[in-house]
Amino acid sequence: MVDRLAALLEHFSINARVFNTGPLCGVTDVYGKDQYGQLHLVRQGAVEVRHGRKVVAKVAEPSLLFYPRPLPHRFVTDPVVGADFACANLSFEGGANNPVVAALPEFICLPLSSLPGAAPVLDLLFQEAFAGNCGRQAVLDRLFEVLLIQVLRYLMEDGRTQVGMLAGMAHPRLKMALVAMHEQPGEDWSLEQLADHAGMSRSVFANLFRDRVGCTPGVYLQRWRISLAQRALLQGEPLKLIAGEVGYGSEAALSRAFKACVGCSPGEWRKHQVL
Repeated sequence: MVDRLAALLEHFSINARVFNTGPLCGVTDVYGKDQYGQLHLVRQGAVEVRHGRKVVAKVAEPSLLFYPRPLPHRFVTDPVVGADFACANLSFEGGANNPVVAALPEFICLPLSSLPGAAPVLDLLFQEAFAGNCGRQAVLDRLFEVLLIQVLRYLMEDGRTQVGMLAGMAHPRLKMALVAMHEQPGEDWSLEQLADHAGMSRSVFANLFRDRVGCTPGVYLQRWRISLAQRALLQGEPLKLIAGEVGYGSEAALSRAFKACVGCSPGEWRKHQVL
């Protein structure tokens, strides 16, 4: 069985850090900062979710509110009764360059009951969140990470995204080609080879890939390679070594592809990230 998330999570890890457990009453503003996303779990209570003046959700049952990227938001609850929350900051390796983050909408609201197989994790998470056990922070952080993987799995399998990488990963045939690119970015992939992985003719594969993923297979492969190159640059790897790892025959070839995709050279990009 093909594991659609394995290569993504191997290259781009996810870390959670819980910052709130308990009731929120009245008006609570959460400011997106740095490159953190947020995952909020509502255990009980009614919550109105606002982005600026716009009401984007009204929660009346246990739910999760997922912000893959920083976005200021406001929760409005009963000023006396409030609502029980467990909240975590999410750090995606690569930040805005993380391909999983880039594939997600800015806000997702899901009833907890819609997540298949998540009940045991949620039960343990809420038990830890509202108790005073030793090691509580570490346990909660790991449980949020497990839950987030379950959310990503659900988003793929449920087909909630119509266009983009996750939409492609939800397709029973396209996913084979995408996983091949993710697992072997250094391979000299041709359109024919990728179509063979998907079990399709070249023309049908190319058209379906563009319709579902939103770009051609060649463009997607380049973006994936450049994402990996950016990750390696931040880890201090030399450009010559990176070029071979991500499928480019020379530093010059990688630099040309990098500039075409990002708008600047690898050195300029790395310098800007350090600053």
